[in-house]
Amino acid sequence: MKLATLANGTRDGRLVIVSHDHAQAVAVEDIAATLQDAIERWPAVQPALKARADLLAAGKADGAFDFATADVLAPLPRAWQWLDGSVYGTHGDLMQKMMGLPPVTRERPLMYQGISDQILPPTADVAFPTEDDGIDFEGEFGVIIDEVPMGATPAEAAEHIRLVVQINDWSLRVLGKTEMQTGFGWIQAKPPIAMAPVAVTPDELGNGWRDGRVDLPLLIDWNGKRVGAAEGYAMDFNFPELIAHAARTRTLCAGTIIGSGTVSNENYAEVGSSCVAEVRAIEIIAAGKPATDFMRFGDTIRMEARTWDGLPAFGAIAQTVVRA
Repeated sequence: MKLATLANGTRDGRLVIVSHDHAQAVAVEDIAATLQDAIERWPAVQPALKARADLLAAGKADGAFDFATADVLAPLPRAWQWLDGSVYGTHGDLMQKMMGLPPVTRERPLMYQGISDQILPPTADVAFPTEDDGIDFEGEFGVIIDEVPMGATPAEAAEHIRLVVQINDWSLRVLGKTEMQTGFGWIQAKPPIAMAPVAVTPDELGNGWRDGRVDLPLLIDWNGKRVGAAEGYAMDFNFPELIAHAARTRTLCAGTIIGSGTVSNENYAEVGSSCVAEVRAIEIIAAGKPATDFMRFGDTIRMEARTWDGLPAFGAIAQTVVRA
């Protein structure tokens, strides 16, 4: 099942079901008004949503219409909680080298809590005050969960994964290094994230969902040039483990989003990178200094994952960096 949120003049939009190929959609206000509403009542509404999705797939859904990503908000235009991991070891190693910081251990997941009161639509321009802050994209996968009780095990947490999403976790690297060194977390360095237009149930990904991980490449084009095609499977900790980590001392509310961190692979020489910072780190390792600048106003970024049978998984994030 695939779900999206159409703009309707409200903060939370209106929920629709999207066809497998993203060509058609159908409204579901009679079942759940918004995605947050659906997640909070998932056991009660999931059967009706699935039945409507089956009608759409069979070409029998009343009121079906053409699906256009220009009309969408993020699947969750705002969320109660956004918790982002960093569980790709290669990314962690490269980032430490880029910032001149000591290596980090991988005995437990890294995670921070970011801004969630606004989540950017997949085609929205992204405004920043200055290019000097080190504007960077970060391609990630994530999951949306319903309520997870405090102390849940990874096996228990897995039962609460309702939807899988694709994310651009925007970062301001110059500010990030300063804030990391304070030891108190990010505020200025982490603006709102963007989300691909469609959120999907794990079964929708077929063999692209394996062992609690997205087993698909994330294709990233910067200014029209392919810079990354890293595979999502290479997580040191899978999503159930990330959820259990976050729930150790708190109940996680329905609608919490858990991110994977930047998708990264050991064979980056072949598959490229999912952020500019990694590109710069690789250049530092090879030549002692970076040759690639961070993003400039007018730059474009496009991110998309496709299932192994060639269908769109989440749709594309396609954004332009502009001056605030």
